[in-house]
Order: sequence, then C-alpha cells, then structure tokens
Amino acid sequence: MGIIDMDKKLAELVGIPSEWQAIAQKIDQYERITPAEGIALFERASLSTLGLMANFIRERRHGNKTYFNRNFHIEPTNVCVFSCKFCSYSKLYSKREEGWELSIDEMVEKVKAYDGKPITEVHVVGGVHPKMDIYFFEELLKKIKAHRPELHIKGFTAVELDYMFRKAKLSRLEGMKILHDAGLDSLPGGGAEIFDTEIREKISADKVDSDGWLDIHAIAHSLGMHSNATMLFGHIEEYKHRIDHMERLRQLQDQTKGFNTFIPLKFRNHDNEMSYVAESSSIEDMKTYAMARIYLDNFPHIKAYWPMLGREQAQLSLSFGVNDMDGTIDDSTKIYSMAGSEEQNPSLTTEELVVMISQVGRVAVERDTLYNTIQEFN
Repeated sequence: MGIIDMDKKLAELVGIPSEWQAIAQKIDQYERITPAEGIALFERASLSTLGLMANFIRERRHGNKTYFNRNFHIEPTNVCVFSCKFCSYSKLYSKREEGWELSIDEMVEKVKAYDGKPITEVHVVGGVHPKMDIYFFEELLKKIKAHRPELHIKGFTAVELDYMFRKAKLSRLEGMKILHDAGLDSLPGGGAEIFDTEIREKISADKVDSDGWLDIHAIAHSLGMHSNATMLFGHIEEYKHRIDHMERLRQLQDQTKGFNTFIPLKFRNHDNEMSYVAESSSIEDMKTYAMARIYLDNFPHIKAYWPMLGREQAQLSLSFGVNDMDGTIDDSTKIYSMAGSEEQNPSLTTEELVVMISQVGRVAVERDTLYNTIQEFN
C-alpha cells in the first residue's frame, strides 16, 4: 500500500497533512523531489511527516532488514597538515609529538591480530601526514593483501588521496590506479563535509574542494570501485546547504551508480575550534536522516554511524530511513570519541549488534562491504 492509499483523515492522523500530499504522491510513484521541495520539507515539515515518508521508502527498499558488517579500523596517524576547525582528532604536523604515527609493520600486526576471526573489512583512514605518501600506502596495501587476500580494504578519504596524488605529482587517475592495483577495494565517504564553497571556506579551507572530492569518487567509480558519501551536519550550515550537498551527490550517482551508502555525520563540538557551536538536537538529527532517505532516491543505503550517534539514537534512526548500522568497530577508532561522542570505547560484538537491531523490531543482516548477505539473524 502506498503512502497516499489512505483516506485524508487517516493521512493527517499519521503525520502527512494536505500540504505535503503532492510530495507524498511523488514518493509513492517513484518520482524525484526537487531541491526546492527538499528545502521546504526540511524547513516546515514535522518530524512525524518526514519519518513516515522516510520509513515508507526504507521499507519499500529493504523491508525490516538492517545491515551491519564485521569490521575494524586502522588509523595510521592523527598527525595532519590540515587544520579543519571542526576536527577534534588531528594534531598539526608542527605538533606531531602529541600524536601517533604507525609504521607499516605495526599496521600489518593489527591486521594479524584478527587472524582466525570472521572479519570481512578493514577501514584505513587517518590524518594527512607528509611522510606517509602514496608509495608508503601502496606497500601497506600489498602487505595486507599478501597476508589476508580476501579482506576487503576500504581506505583513504578524498582529502588523503588528493594530497597523496599532488605530492607524488600524479594525476588522480594515475594515483587511484596505483592504489587500486595494490589492493584498495573501495573508498569511505569522509572529507565531504559540506560542499557549499562559502561554508567550506569557513570550516576547512585548506583541503580538497568539493569538485575535487566528487572527481576523486567519480574516478574510483570509473575503475569499478564503489564508495560511500558523507555529510557533516549540525554546525554553521543551513538547510539549503544540506540539500545542495545531497543534490550534487545525487547527480554524480546518476552518472556513475558507484555510491553504496550515504552517512550523515553529526558535528561534535568537544575540544575543537568550533566548540562555541551548539550541537544539533535529536529531533534535528532524525530529520536529517529522514531527509537523506527521501532526497537520495538513487542511493541504495542510508547508514547511521553508531559510534557517533550513540546506541539509543542509532536505534531510533532505524525508524527514520536508516537501514545500516555500520559494524562491530572493535574499539579501533578514536575519531568520534575524541570529539565527545557518547561512545568512548566504540565496540560491539556481533551478538550485541543483533540484539540492538532486533530490540526495535528490525531484522539484523550481516553483510560484506558491497552488501552481499553473509547471514540473516531471525
């Protein structure tokens, strides 16, 4: 039954007043909403209206299934040449004694620590360190693949890649081919922040711009690689900037069909240069997840990164368009714990993730990085 297959009174009771029936009709008939309609929904629609629309789309695509994978992170360094104002994680290169720098052997040992365990993905992302160049990471990728060929390596934000390629005086295509041939399987979505130039200049002026971010992902897609996309929300941006961000992603996905997942990332204000900005409310968070599901009609999946949101809020997001909970993590990332997330030691066993998903009436499905089903938990 479609959203509009109910009488007007019932539609109003469940949260879709007459003002939004035309958009509900579009959603019901698989028609794309416009940027103007997206901004209007963000500005004026109630949370219940957005939730009903988003959940309808989510269940039409995925039913009650909620995906997760068994993964861990390697963060090579938190030393970084860039100075993003929202970042609580990195230490400037000039203060690198305050950070950490892992050697290739140390990172390979982290992989070996999972020998015999049913991990399917390692996520490699960190600061931009001038001594960790493309050839450093080429060697790392080859050693990981030599040790565990079946392990999917998802690595390096477009920010890291852009720096590596420029430092090596390689084109983006040449650089991507080197890393892909060495074993890089897919890209995470980090570094997108907000694409609007004015906002980007204020929060992260010195790193790859929005066109560069999109181009790097387009090149990865052209090589047969998949990637994710993110959006940092809840700081100084406005609704129009969020819709502009999603519109640019939607247009690229129309061209390449290479994105797997969209991940809205909540701004955290602990110990960074934007600590004066209040964090968004839970209502605002859920509105953003719902709008992501409504607007990004060509993205298969919407993910809630539970270490960033916290477990209860991640559970709530499953009623607002989200169908993916990321993975087990195994306390292997510090990016959000250092920014003040509720999850200071982000780690869940498979059993805990399954319980967390089932508690809110969803069916947990273990997946690999490309969303092939490994096991469904009934």
